[in-house]
Amino acid sequence: MKVITIPCSFDNYAYLIICEETGEAAVVDPSEFYPVYRELEKYKVPLTAVYCTHHHADHIGGLEELVDEFDGLTVCGFEEEAERIPGLNSLLTEKSRVSIGEIGGRVLFTPGHTSGSVCYIFNNHLFTGDTLFGAGCGRIFEGTPGEMHDSLNVKIKMLPLETKIYFGHEYTAQNLKFAQFIEPDNMAIKERLDAIAGKQGTALITPPTTLQLECATNPFLRCKEEGVSKTVAEKCGVDQLDVLSVFSALREMKDNF
Repeated sequence: MKVITIPCSFDNYAYLIICEETGEAAVVDPSEFYPVYRELEKYKVPLTAVYCTHHHADHIGGLEELVDEFDGLTVCGFEEEAERIPGLNSLLTEKSRVSIGEIGGRVLFTPGHTSGSVCYIFNNHLFTGDTLFGAGCGRIFEGTPGEMHDSLNVKIKMLPLETKIYFGHEYTAQNLKFAQFIEPDNMAIKERLDAIAGKQGTALITPPTTLQLECATNPFLRCKEEGVSKTVAEKCGVDQLDVLSVFSALREMKDNF
């Protein structure tokens, strides 16, 4: 299995996944047509499927052109998104199994950012769209704080720590600055920020991260940790032991950071 990260638009990522046994390929979240098409031409692989994490335009902006270019393309997304993703012809549920050539995968239903957000797992590679970012998470537009908390801390956090995570936007540096504001004594955050600072002068591409790194540096996965809960409780006046209240206040703090 080969994964190619494709920068798109201003700060989006699409991902080309290639089955190295069959040569078949799929794209996750085709933000733009031409960057994706360029990589398909470069690797000379046939595109057979598109996997959409949610319906927002900055994640499916290149979808209609891909459908026009590749006959018989399978377009996958959560069943609730049938009227919101053009060309969606494979309606998925949380029980759905998916594949790219010989690569098997499954769907995680992760509402919060939108009501129909999903993540895709292929082997130990997790594609999160706008649910989980490097050191952060997506804004809550259609779901509830409880849904987003469970999507992150019940569904995603229960995966193996070595899981590689590919997210939808390059927000990592700014997210880490917020994480450091919340946990100034967290050395793992400092080390991650220092590593990013060392890449100045080059195009910053931070995916993939790992679940282990996110559990150490992402405040939205650390609401039970005293360094996070105490800070949020002091700044927002919530009950330090009420994890959902801490999570909700943390998300509001990030919205205004």
